[in-house]
Amino acid sequence: MKRIAIVYYSGTGNTEALAQAVAKGAKEAGAEIKVIKAGLFSADLLDSYDAVAFGCPAMGSESLEDEVFEPMFNALLPHLEGKPVGLFGSYGWGDGEWMEDWAEVTKEAGAVLVTDPVIALDTPEEEALNAAFSLGTALAG
Repeated sequence: MKRIAIVYYSGTGNTEALAQAVAKGAKEAGAEIKVIKAGLFSADLLDSYDAVAFGCPAMGSESLEDEVFEPMFNALLPHLEGKPVGLFGSYGWGDGEWMEDWAEVTKEAGAVLVTDPVIALDTPEEEALNAAFSLGTALAG
């Protein structure tokens, strides 16, 4: 049984809804899951999991949340080589460029993205929730 961490930051609940859909997909695929708020996850926990899903909304000028999530994620980057990873998040403006930038940085660190990143404009609708569920399934596979 694979162990999967779903690590997220959510200010409005939109990214949290995606995190729950990722968790549901992974659990239904037979994985042991742990949903963790970003401020409670660190590099020393990374080796405890076979795969990790990271969720963060776009903030400001389409960037990662910079007080809690981004510092945590930047500390993890040197440890992601070869690790199966999924990315998800929500946004309220722009075109999703923050996710493209985040995916590129993650791949450059050597992480293996298991699916295309999942993004939702504002409150996740059925299509985004289904994509998040599929992300969880892929992490468990």
